[in-house]
Amino acid sequence: MSNDSTAWLTPGAHRRLTVELAALNGHTDTAEAESLGIRLAEGKDAREARIHKLEELLKHAVIGEAPPDDGVAEPGMILTVRYGGEEDTETFLLGVREGALDEELSVYSPQSPLGQALLGAVRGEERSYAVPSGRTVKVTLVDAVPYQA
Repeated sequence: MSNDSTAWLTPGAHRRLTVELAALNGHTDTAEAESLGIRLAEGKDAREARIHKLEELLKHAVIGEAPPDDGVAEPGMILTVRYGGEEDTETFLLGVREGALDEELSVYSPQSPLGQALLGAVRGEERSYAVPSGRTVKVTLVDAVPYQA
């Protein structure tokens, strides 16, 4: 399986998405989904599209498996970054945002502009990416450590 098709999920996100899929398929009571803050798609077409999306996502999911502690930015790593010349840093998990409602950290997708810019970066490396306004932002990877559940 290539890294492009792999979806890195926290155990909590995997549980929420699995419960949502079961509820959409009628295999479980919708009360459990609602207790997890999941709003189920309404309408036949929307439900079928969501079922298909969840099945594909879960089929390629890697759940909470820590990548190597090598300081390289990749899915499953907690990244600490510094933007431009700022002193402050931001720390977030690089992984699938879907289902990550209750995570302690923010979750950024590897497909986001920031995620794409950082993939493969090593500690101390500066990269840049374009934001929707068209402006280019410089970001330095300060640290990358494996996610621990």
